[in-house]
This record gives sequence, structure tokens and C-alpha cells, in this order.
Amino acid sequence: MEELTKTFHALKEWAIAVNALEMGKTIMLLRKGGIHELRGRFQVAHDEILLYPTYEHQQPFLLKPEYANFVCPVTSGWRPETVRIGSWAKITDIFPVTQESIVNALLPFHLWNEYFISDRLKWKPRQPLYILLLRTYKLPQVQEIPYRAEYSGCKSWIDLAEVIDLHRSQPVLSNSAYTQLVAEIRSIVNDKLYVPGA
Repeated sequence: MEELTKTFHALKEWAIAVNALEMGKTIMLLRKGGIHELRGRFQVAHDEILLYPTYEHQQPFLLKPEYANFVCPVTSGWRPETVRIGSWAKITDIFPVTQESIVNALLPFHLWNEYFISDRLKWKPRQPLYILLLRTYKLPQVQEIPYRAEYSGCKSWIDLAEVIDLHRSQPVLSNSAYTQLVAEIRSIVNDKLYVPGA
């Protein structure tokens, strides 16, 4: 596979989650899609993406205490002048999950709490909750890009006006550490999947 050297595709995610990915505290995101997603469903538009931090909808009560304490609340409609882009990621695995028992078993691997899990599964109950595993890479230098109005809104994917150079990026976790985490998560998902007639 050809190595990605630059991109302008980005995934919007809570700043606290982007920070956790960049610090190697998690490799997992849970998504069900924004209001403005294509056909109202979450879809992965690109599997190698910049991580774009958002602040407006961060809810401390949906996070484990060790993460909730670091959320800085902002007023509704607040917009930054610039956006910090410090990392990018490869989405290596995607698991659509509908069973609360599976997501609860994955609790040690992400930053959200039980209330978030229950809330996400109940919202649009016919649609699965997507477990995304991301191999995160830190950019050699943090990029501060101007905020643009087209970046706003409840959507997962945006294209930045700037192309970001990914040369000399460093993986947050080693190959062995990342592979081990993925294997543990896959075993939980596969072990708990309900197969009719099995």
C-alpha cells in the first residue's frame, strides 16, 4: 500500500478524545453519525485522516471521571479562531455493534462511561454503534489552521482548506503495543457476537 504523505481529509471528534488518542490512552472511537451525515448514517469516507478537535458538544457527564475533569466547557455557538491539528490516524478496524453487552465489555478501552453507551445505543436503535480502531501518528509540528465556517455543523467528515504534510510523523504506540490492543478488542467483539442458530 502506498504511504500517505499529505492529506486534507479530517475526522471531527471531541478534543478530549483526540487528546487521548494522541497520548496513547485509547485507540478507540465510538460513532453513530452526525445529524448531517449522508442518509443519516455514519460512513467512513476515508481511512487515513487528520484528527480535528471539537469543543462545543463535549459533555463531561458522558465521560469517565478521569477525562471529564479535563473538559473545558464552551458556550453554544462558540468558534475558535484557529484549530490545532497535531495528529492523523489510520482507521484499521471497524466493528458495527448493536449489543450493549459487547460495548460494555469494551469499557476499559475507551474514555466514555456507561451512560454514553446506553444513550448512543438507544439513539436511532436500528442503526449499529460503530467501534473504530485508530493507529494515531503525531505530526512533527502542530499545525494551527484558521477556522472556517464550512467546518461547523454536526458532521463527522470535513475537507480542510489546507493540505497537511505528514512526513516524519511518529506513531503514538509501537507496532507491538497497537497490535496487542487490537487483538484484545477483536477477541471481545468476536467472543460476544450473537450468531443466530449457533
